[in-house]
Amino acid sequence: MRIGLVTQGGYPYVSGDAGLWCERLVRGLAQHEFDVYALSRSRQQEDEGWVALPPQVVGVRTAPGWTTDDDGVVYGRRARRRFAECYGELAAALSTATATAVGGPGATASATGDDALGAAVHGGGPEDEADRFASALYGLAELAREEGGLVGALRSEAAVRALENACRAPGAQRAAREARVPDLLAVAAHLERALRPLSLDWYEDDGLGAADVCHTAAGGTAALPGLLARHFRGVPLLVTEYGVQVRSHYLAACADGTAPAVRALLAGFHRRLAAEVYRQAAVVTHGNAHARRWQERCGADRTRLRTVHPGMDSAPFAEAGESPEAADPLTLVWSGRVEPAKDLVSLLHAFAEVRKEQPRARLRIVGAAAGPEGAAYLGHCRALAAQLFPDEAEGPHAVGDNPVSFEEIGGPEAPTQAAVYASAAVVVLSSVVEGFPVGLVESMFCGRATVSTDAGAVVEVIGGTGLVVPPRNPRALAEACVTLLRDPERRARLGAAARARALELFTVEQNIAAFHGIYLEIVSHNPVRHVLLDDSGDPLPFAAPAEAHVPGHWTGPAAAVAAQDGPVAAQHGPGRPDGAPTRPTVPALATPPAPSVREAVR
Repeated sequence: MRIGLVTQGGYPYVSGDAGLWCERLVRGLAQHEFDVYALSRSRQQEDEGWVALPPQVVGVRTAPGWTTDDDGVVYGRRARRRFAECYGELAAALSTATATAVGGPGATASATGDDALGAAVHGGGPEDEADRFASALYGLAELAREEGGLVGALRSEAAVRALENACRAPGAQRAAREARVPDLLAVAAHLERALRPLSLDWYEDDGLGAADVCHTAAGGTAALPGLLARHFRGVPLLVTEYGVQVRSHYLAACADGTAPAVRALLAGFHRRLAAEVYRQAAVVTHGNAHARRWQERCGADRTRLRTVHPGMDSAPFAEAGESPEAADPLTLVWSGRVEPAKDLVSLLHAFAEVRKEQPRARLRIVGAAAGPEGAAYLGHCRALAAQLFPDEAEGPHAVGDNPVSFEEIGGPEAPTQAAVYASAAVVVLSSVVEGFPVGLVESMFCGRATVSTDAGAVVEVIGGTGLVVPPRNPRALAEACVTLLRDPERRARLGAAARARALELFTVEQNIAAFHGIYLEIVSHNPVRHVLLDDSGDPLPFAAPAEAHVPGHWTGPAAAVAAQDGPVAAQHGPGRPDGAPTRPTVPALATPPAPSVREAVR
């Protein structure tokens, strides 16, 4: 099978997002051929180069997703008119969208987090608006295909004028009507970046058009190449989202203080695009039920949704998992990126309560700060720990130093992640916002009992093999920790169950097997037939007859000999002494290899 794998800022670049997942997928499916189509994130990423590619990657095409260079395409009068019509329809579909971004009109002041985001997405527009958006999108793609590019037109004054007309038209939402010139310029610039894949030449028979399945490693604008391969060539589309792009856009827009008019228009674009991608995809996969709910709210058909948990390498944690006894039965371990969303403040206050019941308990906080905000938060947590737990070198329960330690992986006390979890009696997660809890799965591989807050996909991952408490509740977190510290037999039972669950659901092997099955499912329901041409460019009928791929006696050597004897003899199969006709065999013709991207193009 030939797979067209589309990535954005990811594989095969060394510093690519989700590069490890794509690397494991490609290497694990050596029986298939992969063509990689990569949109780069920056020049620095391109300069850092690619990872070593396995032989099953037969071609790589890249395109910059960050460049500001113009394509030099100049439209004639008719092309300019077509662009104005298509872009105007696109802008109209965005300005009349009924959903608004967080903090914009229609969102209450008290709505926060995923509840507000879900409410913003849930109010979808009528179906005719979705069709209007799709028609405009494909119209722009066809124009770019015929004229050679779309970048200059997307940056033109006509694009801004079309946005302004759509925002001033009757039926436009209130936030769009309030858009000013700087807002329109910001929206036009964002749409130009998002729609750059429409100008690529990846959709012909020497590219994605020759694939049996197009697999995009993310949704949103990263899925545009696959969406157009589906539109132009009928290639079935598989979309994998371990982080839902619509949700990421809402969170980013809420955090950076974007103007309400800009938020509203861009929210409409990303929601409409997500709905069209889900509508055209043969299968959409997600990593957990939390992401699945978002996809359903954005219009995904639940019959096309599949849960494929992220695959993780369990080998580094095997030794710790086979030796479940902790080095210290009173040690709690927290591990991860240090940032406010991890709520280490609540963890420290909870540990203060734990110490009242278990005076010799210790807490190890292992992880590096995530950016400047994380560094400031780490400093705050260190100060709080020093205030709550002054050094205790005297007294009946002296430990000689502060019971809370802050460490990083690679130090003398934490040489590896597995060693950190091996030292724990209980692993603690205290997050208020969480996606897929990777650290929690690693601790499960190590056979450790866990205490976690109910955030993101935590409950789905734990599945009854650990204790779960409400977030931002130090007392409940402390009570759960004390319960497990006092009961070593329960810790052992929960740890063994957690390890068994992790090995069953969250390994690389199960991830690869799941995608292999999905590939076969898609191809079985969406046969793609390519027209093979001879040297003169004329079609070769019966160049790849179906009989040649069906196991049976009519495709064996005897059938080939019979085919050479003439059409009458070819109708009689071996083993039929009465000469009764069997299924006819079409003589094999000289078949040129299917088009393939065999050379890396940068």
